[in-house]
Amino acid sequence: MRRITACSLLLPCVLLFACGTGTAESSSGSAWADRSPTGHMALEYAKEFSVDYYGKDALITIAGKDQYLLVPEGETPPAGVDDSITILQQPLDNLYVAASSAMDLFDGIGALDSVHMTSTAETGWSLPNVQNAMENGTLEYAGKYSAPDYEAILSGGCELAVESTMIYHSPEIREKLETLGIPVLVEHSSYESHPLGRMEWIKLYGLLLGKTEAAESFFQAQSRKLDAICTGENTGKTVAFFYISSNGSVNVRKPGDYISKMIELAGGQYIFSADDLNVEENALSTMNIQMEAFYAGAKDADYLIYNSTIDGAVSTIDQLLQKSPLLADFAAVQSGNVWCTEQNMFQQTTGAADMIADLHAVVTGEADGKTQLTYLHRVQ
Repeated sequence: MRRITACSLLLPCVLLFACGTGTAESSSGSAWADRSPTGHMALEYAKEFSVDYYGKDALITIAGKDQYLLVPEGETPPAGVDDSITILQQPLDNLYVAASSAMDLFDGIGALDSVHMTSTAETGWSLPNVQNAMENGTLEYAGKYSAPDYEAILSGGCELAVESTMIYHSPEIREKLETLGIPVLVEHSSYESHPLGRMEWIKLYGLLLGKTEAAESFFQAQSRKLDAICTGENTGKTVAFFYISSNGSVNVRKPGDYISKMIELAGGQYIFSADDLNVEENALSTMNIQMEAFYAGAKDADYLIYNSTIDGAVSTIDQLLQKSPLLADFAAVQSGNVWCTEQNMFQQTTGAADMIADLHAVVTGEADGKTQLTYLHRVQ
């Protein structure tokens, strides 16, 4: 069995294995239909992926639909694998990562040297190790996720493309990559409702890259940090997390997403409940509401946290009021309890425990007198 590389374009027969229709005998000498799971990956919080072990092989299921059979180096895939299962042959040491939130997880297990291409330009990164990799040329920009540089990806020998769910808006991109012989894995970590569920995807990447022990050790260390923060104390302080779009609507987190869960774990209360919002039935973790609805629901919130990810940070109350003068009526604005996220908050997936620590400092008053935390700064 040969791994899928750019050379696969010249070897159509190899592509049959990528689709799971190869006829080579497995290392166990049994056909796929005759095999059954021998174990499962232990997951504490993640719900969007699972791993079933079949001897040395691992069947990965993402979002209950996409499946991948991970075959160790030197082994051959079993015969008769269903066409819907993509076979991934280890080692996987040349990745194109278009899911920016996944990059920090690769860094967390010391595997940035396996990521050679990204869809985010150097100026778009706030992670120091990623910035350094781009500066020294070990990590290269290969075009936006919606307009990848196929020639660069192919000539670079890419073995796996890790995409965010944004690729669902450009299905032709995924189809093109797969046609070129590059398997595509769409990660769903942003759909996890628990912040440690989002970070637990590090176990999947550790499995793919042969770093399972490093991934498990890292995850357990972060879990212990969170245990020290989450005392179960509920301050009763309400928090609104939002940004104002260019058309004047307000983008808020849906109740139950991982940001609202972070606020809850920190001892606060997310200002909106499911009953307050006409929540759309889709997989998105955010939704847009009119300013009037935001005013009615969040005017009395104890704290406002402005999400800087989309349109940049705000540093002063005047800058915030330029987005909407109505915010001057908000209790948090009048009391000086307005904070803004740093740009690294969403890229630094491994920092979940520290993010919750920042939120805890805010809602408990420990941040009073401070202008800067790790992931938040006060809007003055």
